[in-house]
Amino acid sequence: MSLESDVGDLWHRYDDGALTAADAGEEEYAVLEAFLDALETGEVRAAEPDGDGEWHSNEWVKQGILLNFGLRDIAGREYGDVTYHDVLPLRETGDLPDRGTRNTPDGTVLRRGSYVGSDAILMSPSFVNIGAYVGDGTLVDSCDTVGSCAQIGADVKLGANTLIGGVLEPVEDAPVVVEDGASLGAGCRVTSGFVVGENSVVAENTLLTPRIPVYDLVEDEILYGRLPPERRAFARFVESSVGDHDLFDGGAYKPAVVAMDLEETTMEGVEREEALRE
Repeated sequence: MSLESDVGDLWHRYDDGALTAADAGEEEYAVLEAFLDALETGEVRAAEPDGDGEWHSNEWVKQGILLNFGLRDIAGREYGDVTYHDVLPLRETGDLPDRGTRNTPDGTVLRRGSYVGSDAILMSPSFVNIGAYVGDGTLVDSCDTVGSCAQIGADVKLGANTLIGGVLEPVEDAPVVVEDGASLGAGCRVTSGFVVGENSVVAENTLLTPRIPVYDLVEDEILYGRLPPERRAFARFVESSVGDHDLFDGGAYKPAVVAMDLEETTMEGVEREEALRE
């Protein structure tokens, strides 16, 4: 049987109440471990693009991740001089230097079941959760969080204190996607399955979520849930539908994102320092 069918079989048994952590044995845990290994090698991904560039979630992968919580007990584990308690250990990182990837002490945390590509840089403190995919040459800067199942492309820059939301809690159908070559400024937040198009540049402290409109000035349209490729995006505030209200003076505004063409000066501002990657 394939790994997908093995996970599907476990999920049906678990979902029907016929399989619990107390019932799980060597065979079930072998499937769970093989699944986590496949996530860490990139053989399995929580979401993938189709031929038209549209992203589609792999539901069975999310089920496999949930099984790793539902069928395991909390155990004490060691990380440095600290004992922590979780159902999963941290990811082994001994394979990183062979691929030119490095992570810095103290507090660069990769959870079991996360993928990190070659020539990537993970600065501390940062956290990469189960099911997340971090592509080749990507920088995960200090105080960044890459949430469960998030898909981060190659040559991406996640500025310091960037939050990439996950799918497990609150439950989301589709993971956040940041496509190849994108650059997110410090303090950005991307949540709820939002897709950041390739080679886009997002200004500091911008919130990208499907509930906030993107005013694309290039195509003169309003978008939700995605930023097109090769855009320069920044946060603004627009008038709210409750603009005039007796409870406050001066009107009300709601957040929005403005997307414009990339300019040469914009690209110069996010130019990569190759010396860091030699």
